[in-house]
Amino acid sequence: MTPPVLRHVVIGGVLALALGARVGTQAPVAPAAPAPAAPQAPVTPGAPPAEPGVSTDQPPAPPAAPEQPTFRAGVEVVSLNVTVTERDGRFVSGLPQEAFSVFEDGVKQDVIFFSGTQLPTALGLLVDTSASMNDKLPTAQRAAIGFVERMRTDDILTVVDFDSRAEILQGFTSDQARLAAAIKRTTAGGSTSLYNAVYIALNEFKKIRAASAQNEVRRQAIVVLSDGEDTSSLVPFEEVLELAKRTEVQIYAIGLKDGGGKGRPMGGFSESDFVLKQFAQETGGKAFFPTSAEELPAIYGAVADELAAQYTVGYASRNQRRDGRWRRVVVRIERPNAIARTKQGYYGPTE
Repeated sequence: MTPPVLRHVVIGGVLALALGARVGTQAPVAPAAPAPAAPQAPVTPGAPPAEPGVSTDQPPAPPAAPEQPTFRAGVEVVSLNVTVTERDGRFVSGLPQEAFSVFEDGVKQDVIFFSGTQLPTALGLLVDTSASMNDKLPTAQRAAIGFVERMRTDDILTVVDFDSRAEILQGFTSDQARLAAAIKRTTAGGSTSLYNAVYIALNEFKKIRAASAQNEVRRQAIVVLSDGEDTSSLVPFEEVLELAKRTEVQIYAIGLKDGGGKGRPMGGFSESDFVLKQFAQETGGKAFFPTSAEELPAIYGAVADELAAQYTVGYASRNQRRDGRWRRVVVRIERPNAIARTKQGYYGPTE
């Protein structure tokens, strides 16, 4: 199985030059003395005459297109979306490539691709619509629509709701009106099939990767909101987590426990908390545990801010073995008190 790596990398941009000749009409030359005109280039004796109707003047080439990250075949690149913060949680922007050190299984790697700018993003918005969300759903809908409104024109998003079953309400699109309409259609009822929803969303990301151009660079993330433990999924948690670890998708998990943590067993541990934390930690995302639905707009806003502040770092692994084994990845930042967060690792290639 091919690992979650990006193929076809080139550093820099695509340069498009258009050169052309100016075409016109040329009047016949009279035998009389030449009229005053611009000087003509001297004609070499014996040289063939210029082709009628074509000027030898060349227009200047247009300026090169702006540099954008693209990919070239020939190199397997491990791609990391990296969030860098101060210890107080503030995002660190403007870092150069030299500030990033990447280690795979303890071995330092050579960074060959780097972007500190906001890239187009594919987003999965997963909303729990089980019966327990009835009173909180209107607030959750407003927060999710606010998140959609922060999308850029080149971002795409899909909406999935889940209760007793998971359903794609809107496939990937950049049309904010259609996305908002899908969110407004959600209604509460039934049980919770969280794992099914994440599984379906991850497979939707596979489809857009297969359909996209080979040189497309697009960050991928899921934002999932749930207020309780999974009670009705057909796919087990371990299988969904394994699938998530084999993708490039970051998972941002929101575990809503309205009423000051009601529903958590004594001692503070719950299975739903553990599941959401695992999804986030393994994929380089983040888990949030608000105690009121009124906190949701700020949390969705924080996720949007983080996605906009991320760096993308790529390297070609020094490990040439094709054994399919798990490889642990660590990113360090050459800046005091700066902390880097990314996915925990990836599976090596098998063929």
